[in-house]
Amino acid sequence: MLSRIYIKNFALIDALEVSLNNGLQVITGETGAGKSIILGALRLILGERADIKSISKTDEKSIVETEFDLNNQFKKFFIENDLDYEHQTIIRREILPSGKSRAFINDVPVTLDILKELSSQLIDIHSQFETSNLFTQEYQFKIIDGLSENKTIIENYQQEFLEFQSLKNQLKKLQTQLSESTKESDYKLFLLNELEDLKLDDLNFEDLQNQLSVQENAGMISENLAQILSRFHQEEVGILSFFNEAKSKLSKIAEVSHTFTELNERLETSFVEVKDIISELENEADKVEINPENLAQISELNNKINALFLKHNVSDIKSLVEIRDQLSGEQKGTAETEIQIKEILEDISNKEESMESLVQKLSKNRKKSIPVFVKKTEDLLKKLGLEKAKVDIELGISQDFNSFGKENIQLLFQANSGFPLKPIQTAISGGERSRVMLAVKKIIAESDELPTLILDEIDTGVSGKVAEEIGNLMREMSEDMQLIVISHLAQVAAKGNDNYKVIKQDVNGKTQSTIIPLNDEEKLNEIAQLLSGSKITEAALTQAKELIG
Repeated sequence: MLSRIYIKNFALIDALEVSLNNGLQVITGETGAGKSIILGALRLILGERADIKSISKTDEKSIVETEFDLNNQFKKFFIENDLDYEHQTIIRREILPSGKSRAFINDVPVTLDILKELSSQLIDIHSQFETSNLFTQEYQFKIIDGLSENKTIIENYQQEFLEFQSLKNQLKKLQTQLSESTKESDYKLFLLNELEDLKLDDLNFEDLQNQLSVQENAGMISENLAQILSRFHQEEVGILSFFNEAKSKLSKIAEVSHTFTELNERLETSFVEVKDIISELENEADKVEINPENLAQISELNNKINALFLKHNVSDIKSLVEIRDQLSGEQKGTAETEIQIKEILEDISNKEESMESLVQKLSKNRKKSIPVFVKKTEDLLKKLGLEKAKVDIELGISQDFNSFGKENIQLLFQANSGFPLKPIQTAISGGERSRVMLAVKKIIAESDELPTLILDEIDTGVSGKVAEEIGNLMREMSEDMQLIVISHLAQVAAKGNDNYKVIKQDVNGKTQSTIIPLNDEEKLNEIAQLLSGSKITEAALTQAKELIG
């Protein structure tokens, strides 16, 4: 339950601290005294947006701090979020002069998401202006699922549904990725095949260039080689014949004069080298062949390579190999994407089967609970002065999974007999809304584990016997939870286990709001004032005593 509220430097509040108890806690006060300011501060604890305009003293930070008495059921949340669990847990929001906001749980800084997650399990604030919630499918499912004891099933289903949505988002992303890659896939595959056909890993471009040059000049090479070899081998006047003759004569000279020995050896070496050159020239001459077909093949390959150099804006085989490998990797990536899509489709199918099983359980339990909801609501509405009111819940089949299964829900209402039930948003009047919402809140409170409920002037527009019944109903609700009620009704204030009054006063020439607890005498006078106005009469005091009982 909410055991303490501390507010500092917030709107008209300079500093305020109040302790609260369990049961029905009734807050009264004149219009404009500051009740809505306190409520606005509490909404910061629920994670609502902080407004720098709320800071009264602009050079100081604004603080809203609440203390809650927790039981062990909340330990799991603290463990999951790496927080220290305390039975007396303090939640605090601070608005800095810069406009920045900070949130704390037991003095540990937390994100607003974590703050919201915890506070939403601790407190629910409902204003007379928030009855539109009743018109939403989310709220209507909350009502019927609470009665159906569907809490665990709906939690399991919604976890499955979140995973289902995540899988669908992944599938959409991969399909988009595949679609975009497919648009270029054919062209990239063509480029890859073009490069792979050349067998680049086995290709020596310099050797290819040499082969092409030899083939293109084969005639000239053959002719010149033939002439060279002919000059070497001509009898009597050939180079070899001359070498043999010179070598023989120099050898004789070297025998008689050692001066020519070295020259003779050098000539001998040169002769051996020349013979080797002639031998290699003969070998190469045998290889040179004028082959138009071979020339065409080599020329075609060379042209393909040069064309690829130009197409890919590179100048060497190594760069073409890198491009080929990149294209190959992209093709593999596309194949892997197709595999991933197939796997996710299988996961989605399995998830749908799992959700379908939960959906059947949800629907079965909801249908059983509709008559229970109808009876409880109509009985409560009779007490609240809507004797002729009728309600019903209509479940419709949805083709697709949604956050609540495969159903749509419609709360039907009619305040007058003899008229058909209609969707509540079109059938309910302003004066009926608060009473219907109060009845619904009563039903939810019976099944919900929410420790604290705050009702802000939800009883506006009623009086007399209905006001008395509203007070009784609120007192009954407070037996299972802490119920904090902001009210102008004496009949409600009389039922309070504890009563508080919001007052506005001048302090050093400045208007300030604060809240004070009322003792028994002050409570009696406050109820009498609610009955008679600013001047408390003896009749009002007598009636107040009767209301308190």
